[in-house]
Amino acid sequence: MTASRPDYTTEELQQALLNFYGPDASPETCGHIYGYGDPNHEMSMLQKITATTILDYESLLSQQDTPPISELLAQASEFHSRYGPILPLQSQIQNVAPSMALAAEFKRASPSKGDIAPHLNAGEQALTYFQAGASVISILTEGRWFKGSLDDLKKARLATTEAASDEKVRPAILRKDFVTSNYQIAEAAASGADTILLIVATTPADKLKGLIEFARSLGMEPLVEVHALVELDVALNSGAKVIGVNNRNLHTFQLDLATTENVAQELKNRNLSFHHDLVAKAKNCEGENVPGITLCALSGMSSAHDVDRYRQVGVGMCLIGESLMRASDPSVAIKGLCLDPKDYASPVSVSGGAYTGGTKIIKICGLTTPDDALAACRAGANLLGVIFAEKSKRRVTVEQAKNIVDSVRKFGERSDRVSMNVKCSDISPALSSLVAKSNALETAARLPLVVGVFQNQSFDFIKQMVDDCGLDLVQLHGSEGMKAANSTNFGVPALRVVDIELGNEEEEKKVEKHTSESIASTILGKVTADPMAILLDTSIKGDKHGGGGTGQKFDWTIAQAIQNMGLPVIIAGGLTPDNIDDAVSKVRPWGVDVAGGVEASPGLKDHNKVQKFVGNAKKAALEASKGF
Repeated sequence: MTASRPDYTTEELQQALLNFYGPDASPETCGHIYGYGDPNHEMSMLQKITATTILDYESLLSQQDTPPISELLAQASEFHSRYGPILPLQSQIQNVAPSMALAAEFKRASPSKGDIAPHLNAGEQALTYFQAGASVISILTEGRWFKGSLDDLKKARLATTEAASDEKVRPAILRKDFVTSNYQIAEAAASGADTILLIVATTPADKLKGLIEFARSLGMEPLVEVHALVELDVALNSGAKVIGVNNRNLHTFQLDLATTENVAQELKNRNLSFHHDLVAKAKNCEGENVPGITLCALSGMSSAHDVDRYRQVGVGMCLIGESLMRASDPSVAIKGLCLDPKDYASPVSVSGGAYTGGTKIIKICGLTTPDDALAACRAGANLLGVIFAEKSKRRVTVEQAKNIVDSVRKFGERSDRVSMNVKCSDISPALSSLVAKSNALETAARLPLVVGVFQNQSFDFIKQMVDDCGLDLVQLHGSEGMKAANSTNFGVPALRVVDIELGNEEEEKKVEKHTSESIASTILGKVTADPMAILLDTSIKGDKHGGGGTGQKFDWTIAQAIQNMGLPVIIAGGLTPDNIDDAVSKVRPWGVDVAGGVEASPGLKDHNKVQKFVGNAKKAALEASKGF
């Protein structure tokens, strides 16, 4: 839209929502809406954006040169006559069964993340998505916060239409916006959209039903978004056929990937037919009925493991956006999602797009006493490091390590090592295997695990320490090489440290010539499938024994670049309770590792610092995960 964009007062925004709810608003039509009926309710960001959109359109429609809805409908008819009819969304999803349909999203920015990829051309990106296998292209058209436009949508539609053929049907184009009126639906149709998003969380039940009916009158089957089960009731009662479950609560921004599973279970409890596998069964068996409801998962996914997780509960489409927008090669990222279940079960890439899952692993290293280990456990650390490296001032004895392992196992109410079930552990390339292993470690580390840290020591010695002390993992921090981190060498998985060198002035000038992306590419070119995960740490040039313990930070943009290429990493070096929130919010690393930054003296932890470090990391991770 081209109307000017004034700022509105809180009172104006609140009144816009009340006007949208209508004079007949009641608990029956609005009871599912966040804060409805509470005079002291403070609007969520979602409600502010929705109210702003309502007022912006009121302003737009008051201008004389704004085309009436009748003109938009005529334009829509002309567009689809020229470039092909509207595609039915539900059929588009069901036609790819048993494969998972992918809705690949074009999103330039968001209110919480800021700019994501504002420079990209919507047509070119949509074409890349389509050629890589996307069944639906989702285009953010909201301009204030997401920097999108209907022009982006039209470019995506035209580019994919031109590339389509009889053998390869074009993708459906979704207008993703804050739709509250028939006018916005008509705009979408006039620009080439096949479907639109309707958000139950902000829409009264009677208005939702009207919007669905109007969309269908144009040949559009809308994607109806829910989050809570009460919203599912509204969607079903309004006749929604394609239901998208937003794993993120758009009022609080909290993400919970179990949300889609909960909705799937509720549909199952109600004996409603929706499972995507039933679509494939109906194709192959005469007399079988195609499910009347299609379930989609929205938000928070970035890997083949996420896709397979939802495949297991009957989801037919996953919408993935940020990780594809940040991916260095979206085509490779889409291939790595393993949309076809046969691909997930066979040795192929499961790396997916850029890693955007945020910080999941917190490691406290250099522990020497059970009291310090338990303090780390109580604070919420996942990995607890005991150092066996000969030159370390935090080196432990066998007895110290055993005591720490015993106390950690007792805390986790376990008597043995935690098993790490790696799906597709033998896949290639190495990146895919590491992604699968990182996923397995993240699951296993829901109980705190003890990691033995070694540096240029013999395999026999390491294996002896693993057996004698009961270590869950080892970490290789020397010049042993990647292949040394193969679990067959020690009987347990291994983390492999990659040193990021800090050098002298001449060396730093040399490094400046290389971008973070080129350094990241070099690192990824050297990794193998042997380690369980990769940890980046600072080293000092000239140290032939390996880095660690420097107390200095490396250039975090290198970690960002590696994660944008699909590999989740743990970062270490110079982290403290005071800078961990900055590291987590800016880099969003998969894991963080600290030793000296939480000590009272070498080898002895300051329990307040440990608690502050873990607390600040978790808080920053939660804030970093918030957003549309």
